[in-house]
Amino acid sequence: LSSFFSVLNRTPVHLVHEIILVDDFSDDPDDCRLLGQLPKVKCLRNGRREGLIRSRIRGADVAKAGVLTFLDSHCEVNKDWLLPLLQRIKEDPTRVVSPIIDIINLDTFAYVAASSDLRGGFDWSLHFKWEQLSPEQKAKRLDPTEPIKTPIIAGGLFVIDKAWFNHLGKYDSAMDIWGGENFEISFRVWMCGGSLEIIPCSRVGHVFRKKHPYVFPEGNANTYIKNTKRTAEVWMDEFKQYYYAARPAAQGRPYGNVQSRVELRKKLKCHSFKWYLENVYPELRIPEESLYQTGMIRQRQSCLESHKSEDQELPILSLNRCNSSKGMAAKAQ
Repeated sequence: LSSFFSVLNRTPVHLVHEIILVDDFSDDPDDCRLLGQLPKVKCLRNGRREGLIRSRIRGADVAKAGVLTFLDSHCEVNKDWLLPLLQRIKEDPTRVVSPIIDIINLDTFAYVAASSDLRGGFDWSLHFKWEQLSPEQKAKRLDPTEPIKTPIIAGGLFVIDKAWFNHLGKYDSAMDIWGGENFEISFRVWMCGGSLEIIPCSRVGHVFRKKHPYVFPEGNANTYIKNTKRTAEVWMDEFKQYYYAARPAAQGRPYGNVQSRVELRKKLKCHSFKWYLENVYPELRIPEESLYQTGMIRQRQSCLESHKSEDQELPILSLNRCNSSKGMAAKAQ
């Protein structure tokens, strides 16, 4: 409710066409019915658990406004947050824009302002991280209110032209629950003719939870691997080898059929991932072959092995006698 009322109280009325809430098959259907009685509010209840990704698609499909604003349920918008975002979309509908994401303390709800010199980044395992602008990038920013080009968005909060969202293929609806969808849509926006920006004049507070308040039917780690593997297979071309090297648990894991997303990429005539690395994220270092070695790691009669159960994302390393090996040989990197 805090998210909902912050939007109503801190957004000019004429800028809000409607507020769409998606109830992802929660325990109490009355919440959706009651909220739907409020002005400008439309509440959609899923008939089964769909997760964030497919719920967002459903909400976007019924939206009537020309611009979509996606917000997590656990956030609180700040004053004058929306107009700077809409202005960038008005100037260029192929832009996808995000506010600076401030921190709301989970325990005290204290509001902590985030740095305005951050952008989204990631490593080869497709793990999102915030990174400081380089000294060179800071030097070029003569105006602190200038938009910041970002290789990737966090995914929870952004604004996009609805026609552009539909043209680009919305979200990958075969991804499950949550996790990895921000990589897929970020690569797609950049590689298919758009751009991503963080707008310093817009701020939204976000509660970063210690754990997910919902269940992943296939497990958190397995779901994230499936979603990021779909991203790697469709968008990363020959560079997907570095994803698998950094996330060996993804090897051999099922990820569904991606043919429709591959065809979408061809239809949109998107750039290669090499183009993305050269023009959008040259700071992401490509691993050198010399950094990788394969073979058994030995200490006298003991060999280093990796053991992993189904619910583990990362394996456990242990030393065992080489002639009684039960695990997989660990690789040096």
